[in-house]
Amino acid sequence: MASFDTRPRWIERLRRSREPAFLAVTGLALVAGGVAWLAGARDVADACWIAGTVVAIVPATWWVVDALRNGRVGVDVIALLSLIGTLLVEEYLAGALIAIMLATGQALDAAAGRRATKDLRSLLDRAPRTARRRIDDGVETVPLEDIIVGDALVVGAGEVVPVDGWVTSGLAVLDESALTGEPLAVSRRRGEAVRSGIVNAGPVFEMQARATAEESTYAGIVRLAQDAAAESAPVVRVADRIAGWFLPLALAVSGAAWLLSGSATRAVAVLVVATPCPLLLAVPVAIVSGLSRASRLGVVIRDGSALENLGHATSLVMDKTGTLTTGRPTGAEVLTAPDGDPTEVLRLAASADQLSPHVLADAIVQEARIRGLELSLPTEADEEVGTGVTAIVDERRVTVGTLDLPADAPGWARSAKGRAALDGAAIAWVTVDGVLTGAILLTDPMRRDAFRTIRRLRSAGLNRLVMLTGDRREPAEEIGSALGLDAVYAEQSPADKVAGVRAERERAVTVMVGDGVNDAPALAASTVGVAMGARGSTATSEAADVVLTTDRLDHLADAMAIARRARRIAVQSATVGMGLSLVAMGFAAFGLLPPAAGALLQEGIDVAVILNALRALRGKKVHVPVETAAMLHRFSAEHDELRDQLSILRDTAGLLATGDLAATHDALRRVDTFLFDTLLPHEEAEDRELYPALATPLGNSEATATMSRMHTEIDRLARRLRTHLVHADAAGGISADQVDDLLACLYGLHAVLRLHFVQEEENYFTLAPVPDATSNS
Repeated sequence: MASFDTRPRWIERLRRSREPAFLAVTGLALVAGGVAWLAGARDVADACWIAGTVVAIVPATWWVVDALRNGRVGVDVIALLSLIGTLLVEEYLAGALIAIMLATGQALDAAAGRRATKDLRSLLDRAPRTARRRIDDGVETVPLEDIIVGDALVVGAGEVVPVDGWVTSGLAVLDESALTGEPLAVSRRRGEAVRSGIVNAGPVFEMQARATAEESTYAGIVRLAQDAAAESAPVVRVADRIAGWFLPLALAVSGAAWLLSGSATRAVAVLVVATPCPLLLAVPVAIVSGLSRASRLGVVIRDGSALENLGHATSLVMDKTGTLTTGRPTGAEVLTAPDGDPTEVLRLAASADQLSPHVLADAIVQEARIRGLELSLPTEADEEVGTGVTAIVDERRVTVGTLDLPADAPGWARSAKGRAALDGAAIAWVTVDGVLTGAILLTDPMRRDAFRTIRRLRSAGLNRLVMLTGDRREPAEEIGSALGLDAVYAEQSPADKVAGVRAERERAVTVMVGDGVNDAPALAASTVGVAMGARGSTATSEAADVVLTTDRLDHLADAMAIARRARRIAVQSATVGMGLSLVAMGFAAFGLLPPAAGALLQEGIDVAVILNALRALRGKKVHVPVETAAMLHRFSAEHDELRDQLSILRDTAGLLATGDLAATHDALRRVDTFLFDTLLPHEEAEDRELYPALATPLGNSEATATMSRMHTEIDRLARRLRTHLVHADAAGGISADQVDDLLACLYGLHAVLRLHFVQEEENYFTLAPVPDATSNS
């Protein structure tokens, strides 16, 4: 399907050891010469320094030749001329000093520029090498290359579909996330198309090949990534841009000093102090410092070019799944009949689903475990593909799965179906002993830090934000509208994504963020590819220039700020260093600074600019104490539990709207218990414990003032509902004149709480460090 560099690993290791070896040899020559000089062995000292200089001349010559072949004339010309000049005028110590500076600069530059391989090996590792082909008397395993159009193939559970084709058996349950990014499994019936690279998430199914492996979707993804990566050329180094004016100036001053004084030593002295060590040292140090600081935030930037481009970026293209959403289907809401218990419905459903490999079943089980529910071991479990699971749980027959609602379905069930359609959610119906009991809505929810992240990305300098996703148009546009994105493109194939990224890149320096194999080509096609590496595929990380290891997209904004600061410090250090070198060149031109003294002065300049460049390591950071972080996690977990209970407010309002005042009276009692026994104590604890603790990391206590005011409104509405309950209890039921205000209080409190939870999660809970990249947000 694709070819890779087959160079032996020992050759690669040898190539990477060149810079350390160069530094070690020149350093040893300088030190050995110094020891010999102190011992009085001047000839031995000169020999050592000459050796160090000659060692440096060889790579310096290669750098110059390589630059000329690529149409560039860099600062390495000055370094080469000064090295040769020190030998000609017998200033051997100066030559050795220049050699060690060049070796140090080269080592630092290699550290800044070395990037991980982009051979996309993991793409091929994931691809199947063989396929199972049906023959008259059974099934045979054949190499993938032997598959031709029309072959009948068998795909086992958990296997990757080897080629594009059509389903020929009854039903195929597929995980297409590798191609579309959509986390929910899909069903394909007889005659429907399937693509290579997707995973069989159900039982064995049969298919007919409609393309060879080379012509199938997955091979196309590999080729797209390779082609796009080949287009990406590194940017010109900062040092080379400055060299555009410094090189001719240094040569002119050196030549003028020789012509006017007749002394070649003066010309060499000018070249020595003009040796661009502030460029060769300060720039890599600032870049490496920026890379190091970014890595401490969980942002791995592959090289200096990526760091510089990141600082220039003005457009951002994002995938939806795993980037703006969590990338995992979760139980968004558990709906039940009016007298049902959502917690018990979830527990029974999760217990029945424990033995199912289906992605939605796994989501239900995970949701129950997150809520700390104790599951029972199911018996007589039976799973029907495309329908669901039936099992005995605690001596009750529980069924979880799809269901065609009858015309006389209860109102709550019809309401659940409508809500699922509006929310773009999958719905798992739960029946207990043949009675429809509940519905679990499963969605790929928006990341709780998404809004804060978008604001921070815009403030970091990104003025155009675009979503490219393989997901359906409705949920994509809903998220794009909510986040205020500039453009949304849904139902995009990998080729469409590459085309979209290229179009954006033609307008501006473009960053692409993704987390799936399907995103690898688009990442490689962008100016800067960013992989959500904490949960993304290895192929995506290898095709990216930046990898976010902490599953926090908002750290990309931090990385952009770091990139801009590191580049600014690099340019500042190089410019100041070159300015000091210009002054030194003037002294050298008038014979006031011999070559050896000039080399030592240049070392002093180097130290100054390096210390300045190291400032890129530092920066402001919001520090959250361990105790506060633990508190944030605690209240965040409580939010997860409370959020599912908020539906009691909406359900009670629904009962009231139907005119069933007796049922509403009972429901209002349950609302009162929830509010005063569970919700309000939570809000009071936030005011008493959490908000004061956040004053330090947020800068002042006013940062939480609006949330405290929201607590006051929640308390007011809760007490107003209690007053209604007291009146209803006294009158023997809810009166007609209470209905309007009760509806306003119930719907109003539901809306206020939903908004309040989102604000707290976005503004405060995202400050807590993520304990595990794979945990739910």
